[in-house]
Amino acid sequence: MKFSLDIPDFACPIRAYAPGRVTIGEETVTRSVVVLPDRLLPDWPPRRPEELTRERLLALAELEVEVLLIGTGERLRFPDPRALAELTARGVGVEVMDTPAACRTFNILATEGRRVAAALIIWKG
Repeated sequence: MKFSLDIPDFACPIRAYAPGRVTIGEETVTRSVVVLPDRLLPDWPPRRPEELTRERLLALAELEVEVLLIGTGERLRFPDPRALAELTARGVGVEVMDTPAACRTFNILATEGRRVAAALIIWKG
């Protein structure tokens, strides 16, 4: 699925998504990644939704974003609700969705100039 932005005003637009890969700017990524409007954090450890541990999720609070999108792969799968509540208590708005929806939502929020991050699990399954 290709996404279209006429002229992105941020460095890391998500251009396309397909099972097992996502294109960010001119780079195709095949491993889980955290995307911010100005940079990528490659090789994010979770490879499957079951690996979204409390520690991995809470580490994302250090990004100091207002909205954190968590893409859980082809299907929506919720991580531990206690970890999500801890993120919210730290002032981070959290949205969990499938990875294609997280990619689309990231582009919209980044275009609006929001402090957003998308933590994307890239896997087929």
